[in-house]
Amino acid sequence: MILAIDIGNTNIVIGCMDGNRAIFVERLSTVRTKTELEYAIDIKNVLDIYHIRNQELEGGIISSVVPQITTVAKMAVEKILKKEVLVVGAGIRTGLNIRIDNPAQLGSDLVVDSVAAIAEYPVPMLIFDMGTANTVCVIDKNKNYVGGMIYPGIGVSLDSLTANASQLGGISLEAPEHIIGKNTVECMKSGAIYSSAAAIDGLIDRLEEELDGEVTVIATGGLAKKIVPYCRRKIILDDELLLKGLAIIYHKNRK
Repeated sequence: MILAIDIGNTNIVIGCMDGNRAIFVERLSTVRTKTELEYAIDIKNVLDIYHIRNQELEGGIISSVVPQITTVAKMAVEKILKKEVLVVGAGIRTGLNIRIDNPAQLGSDLVVDSVAAIAEYPVPMLIFDMGTANTVCVIDKNKNYVGGMIYPGIGVSLDSLTANASQLGGISLEAPEHIIGKNTVECMKSGAIYSSAAAIDGLIDRLEEELDGEVTVIATGGLAKKIVPYCRRKIILDDELLLKGLAIIYHKNRK
């Protein structure tokens, strides 16, 4: 069993992986000012809740898109495990064939998502990761990472809307009973949920045209489960995709 951690801009996802199976998945808030000890306490508390003892963990692996936290989190996990922890990045074997202009620019989360998806689902494929930013990974029929997309996540879009429209306040992300809202809150909820779902459906159509055929579509990330049920295209929802990828990469690099 290994400890797998993904550090995102909004949340830190923590999971214990036994092979390809997640024992648990939890989320902490990403706080850039926390110290190594504070993160160690947070992570240890999560392990204690699930009665996971240090001795049961053979190692750990981290992917991160927040450079300010990466080293602090690595030291925190090593304080708990008393072992060196892998960080996805330069020098780590992933097995992913990256066909973009500068492979070093590809975020570690997208690498990990792609590794997991290729191992589990048929290609060609699209992977939507929905968080602070929405990303799309495009994998061709030969299992090559050929490119993708990045666009604002639903939370960022809503924050911008409420910050710049003086009469619109914050809302919770739940779809209203009808797509046609009858009041301001319903209109905002409908607009946020259904515009995001329609965008995904439309992007799938356009990307299939460029790939010249049908694709497998996978969605993951903290906000995917709020949007995917309202999409019209067939989409596989996999909350544990990134943790599965971390487990695969860990075993590729285990000494």
